[in-house]
Amino acid sequence: MQITFLGTSSGVPTRSRNVSSIALRLPQRAELWLFDCGEGTQHQFLRSELKVSQLSRIFITHMHGDHIFGLMGLLATCGLAGNANRIDIYGPPELEDYLKSCTRYSQTHFSYPVKVHRVKPGIIYEDEEYIVSCGPLKHRVPAFGYRIEEKERPGRFYVEKAQALGIPPGPIYGKLKNGEIVTLPDGRQINGSALCGKPEIGRKFVYCTDTVLCDGAIELADGADVLIHEATFSHLDADMAFQRLHSTSTMAAQVALAAGVKTLLMTHFSPRYAPGNDIVLEDLLKEARAIFPNTKMAYDFMSYDIPRNQELVIAS
Repeated sequence: MQITFLGTSSGVPTRSRNVSSIALRLPQRAELWLFDCGEGTQHQFLRSELKVSQLSRIFITHMHGDHIFGLMGLLATCGLAGNANRIDIYGPPELEDYLKSCTRYSQTHFSYPVKVHRVKPGIIYEDEEYIVSCGPLKHRVPAFGYRIEEKERPGRFYVEKAQALGIPPGPIYGKLKNGEIVTLPDGRQINGSALCGKPEIGRKFVYCTDTVLCDGAIELADGADVLIHEATFSHLDADMAFQRLHSTSTMAAQVALAAGVKTLLMTHFSPRYAPGNDIVLEDLLKEARAIFPNTKMAYDFMSYDIPRNQELVIAS
């Protein structure tokens, strides 16, 4: 699970930061999931090592332009390139109407299936490896945060133990690896769990923007390995944050602390903290670390690998 930041600015792009978009790369599946798609996101793809041909799912937090204005262009490019098989898009109810209007008035026709899913709090997608859920945030328009949870992974299958028991290789090894009880041709019953190591806890990744400090973000981020949270304003500009329903750096840190996350990655910074101003981004980082030390400040094209959990599930 590798995160790449394609845009870390709030509201408008700057010379060094584009508007919101984050990619989650799943190399073992050759898949790419995108979170928000601000204007210019497809240009950011071109400047990165990511492959737009692997894009399969897009998750939109809310309908403000700095989070969706790049969506239509990216989808059209995927069609013209002829390398998209299917793209599923998740977001607020208005998202489907927005895309329908864009395609209608621009006379754009996708050469591949595009499915828009209207999200509501709870599980919105699940497969054999991942569960994706969303929860409400607190912003000027309806906004959702997303939680991607990797399912528990089976423990290592000890082939040498199976061979020592005289179990022949084949499909039976797959059943044993899944912890099933199998009966051998000679009548012996073998419990697969006895031939496997303890299962591994799945990783948890949470994305929260745009929002002011709220219980919804804390609940969504509970126990996450990585929390990406907006930090539009400095703590010194908290009044402005409350007025615009955005977060300060200290609010992001409070969410991380209350939720018990391992790492906080801050993003969505106001351009007002450019170098040379009275308050700069390094000040926001200091503010957050005073509350939650394991905080990092994202920048465009920054990549972060979510490490596998070393802690193992204790078998019941």
